[in-house]
Amino acid sequence: MSPPDPTRPDPARPEPDPPGAPPLDDADVLQAEADRLQAELEEARPPHAGPYAQLGAAVVALAAGVFGVVVSSTLGLGRLTQPGPGLWPFAISVIIIVLSATLAFTGRGLQDTERFSRSSLLTVVGLVTLVGLASLLPVIGFEIPSLLLMFVWLRWLGRESWRSSIVISVGAVAAFYVLFVLLLQIPLPRLI
Repeated sequence: MSPPDPTRPDPARPEPDPPGAPPLDDADVLQAEADRLQAELEEARPPHAGPYAQLGAAVVALAAGVFGVVVSSTLGLGRLTQPGPGLWPFAISVIIIVLSATLAFTGRGLQDTERFSRSSLLTVVGLVTLVGLASLLPVIGFEIPSLLLMFVWLRWLGRESWRSSIVISVGAVAAFYVLFVLLLQIPLPRLI
């Protein structure tokens, strides 16, 4: 182990205040750190997509909500005291329609949409793997598709290490199995 370099500052010890400078209190230090982090986030943020992207997102969500209302209505809504299988999907679809319409009329001036980039493809990968889970669930049960979904999301979308991706995936699927299959006795399609 080599001796420490006296010309390099020790990161564990803060720099002393210059002579004649007023001492900084905790609020000033926190504000300076918050300003530095905000500037760093602004540098890393992709450019704004514009009002047409906001409107496009609202229209796509609105179409999904209308589709959900139509499909859930065919399942049967039932009554509030005896809900049918389509009641909750119907309610969620109505909420999606209301929020989408609100976004279409008020969201065009917002600055929170980002232009599509390579990182936008992560959303597509997440959606494709979720559709894969839904299609494999009735065929081979929930254990293997859930394990694969969690592993892919943790390892490649979340950039977790191999070890934590494996441990968390196996642990979460085991916890879901115990909770839903053994304790709550929910009839999920399963292998075991």
